[in-house]
Amino acid sequence: MRLKDKIAIVIGAGQTPGETIGNGRATAIRFAREGAQVLLVDKRIESAEETALMISNETRAASVLGADITVENECQTIADTCVDRYGRIDILHNNVGTTEGDAGTVDLTEENWQRLMDINLKGLFLISKHVLPVMRAQKNGVIINISSTASLCSRTTLAYKTSKAGVNAITQNLAIENAPYGVRVNAILPGLMDTPMAIERRVREQGVDRETVRRERDAQVPLGQKMGTAWDVAAAAVFLASDEAKYITGVLLPVDGGLSARIG
Repeated sequence: MRLKDKIAIVIGAGQTPGETIGNGRATAIRFAREGAQVLLVDKRIESAEETALMISNETRAASVLGADITVENECQTIADTCVDRYGRIDILHNNVGTTEGDAGTVDLTEENWQRLMDINLKGLFLISKHVLPVMRAQKNGVIINISSTASLCSRTTLAYKTSKAGVNAITQNLAIENAPYGVRVNAILPGLMDTPMAIERRVREQGVDRETVRRERDAQVPLGQKMGTAWDVAAAAVFLASDEAKYITGVLLPVDGGLSARIG
């Protein structure tokens, strides 16, 4: 098992309701299958508990914590809770993100701009801030941030793209800053994925059925004209968290079927 006896925190381990599985839940399940003990963190604790049940049904028990990473003292609680329960923190997987309320520049409200920045960027900074002292003391650790190919490619919305570009910048800065402590920091940039967050919002906003949304998104993907799934993101996360990637830090890894290659 590639993550045997590792201790992992998965932020955003629940998911938006929908037909398919989300990135955070899929990653938490894969981490557990690969031998990690997992602390499942989500603002909606009942959704994290669903993930815990799925894990316990097939591998081992996972523990759950309800927390809001946009609140600094709750981020400190996450780090403290993981150390109290497991003794260390080997992996921090930052999966929280939203596109809800985004718009073009003229139509985007200040409130929605700030909310997306808080959830997508500020929260990642705060939880990293409070986990890093533990990893530095251990002289070892891995942080994986979920960004997006939207940070590189043209988009009609502003705040999500900008916040994910910020995730890329934080990832590279943290990688260099923490390399002397043996801590690796990388980002995964998913492209068009068949996840509840991506599909359900478009169904609701566009007033069309799910298969119409899927067909439109599939057609944009160079590799096989088919969206990826959360399991593709989870596979990349397992690799980056494992010792197979022990010489990899500061990388922005697209998982997108070639979508971001079009910028060249």
